[in-house]
Amino acid sequence: MSGAPHRRIWLCADDYGISPGVNRAIRDLIGRGRLNATSVMMVGAAIGRDEVTELTKVAADSSRCAIGLHVTLTAPFRPLTMHFRPAEGGMFPPFPKLLRAGVTRRLDPEMIRAEVMVQLAAFSELFGRAPDFVDGHQHAQLYPQVREGFLAAVKDAAPSAWVRQGGRPGPLMPRLTAPKALLLDAQSAQFRKHAKRVDITFNPAFAGAYDFTKASDFGALMDGFLTALPENGLVMCHPGFVDDVLIELDPLTVQREHEHAYLAGEHFPDLLERRGVTLA
Repeated sequence: MSGAPHRRIWLCADDYGISPGVNRAIRDLIGRGRLNATSVMMVGAAIGRDEVTELTKVAADSSRCAIGLHVTLTAPFRPLTMHFRPAEGGMFPPFPKLLRAGVTRRLDPEMIRAEVMVQLAAFSELFGRAPDFVDGHQHAQLYPQVREGFLAAVKDAAPSAWVRQGGRPGPLMPRLTAPKALLLDAQSAQFRKHAKRVDITFNPAFAGAYDFTKASDFGALMDGFLTALPENGLVMCHPGFVDDVLIELDPLTVQREHEHAYLAGEHFPDLLERRGVTLA
């Protein structure tokens, strides 16, 4: 691949703001040139001016590092608007409940739009600008009825931002072996239609979903993610250092440290070169 033009892709670390350890790991990888995007949770436990200043500083030294909003609409996080429904104990609902409510047409897209608008405003207030892109925690932006409110808010408050869709590249048959990713494919097909209708740009392809409950070889997974990924395709990742805040908020813990170790290590640049991919 050394003589062929390299494909430029986005490698995006989700969940900046969820905990101090995750924030440190993401900044470390951006500083090493091993990430070129991160999305920020404005409802996270570790987001504030100091964390934003540190992120902005390290991203400014990168030639191509985008900072986006990680719209969060699921538990155990709390909405920024007062009357978000459904809610449980003042928190967003768990993602299965939010998804079921959307599928059965029991959500109010205007309520979703209002919450996303407030999260966009919170991002702009801290960063002094609109996000480069907008995605969603636990892929909530793809859910029925959520997507309508989500896209309406982005169109109103961040019209120059692109949004994340979760459809994978390649033929159907090889994709049938991953049920979770297949569900993202189906939801993303509808999301892309709605985004095109309102003239919002999205990534052409997506990779990075895997079963976080199993012990996995992240290097082997990353090799597969990069296969057939086109120019400007996006790979999602979740690097982090485990701390007490993360343990309290999220079941995805040690996997984050495995991801960070691989991305920071010596084998990752070799994989990018072998696959003809660049983050620059």
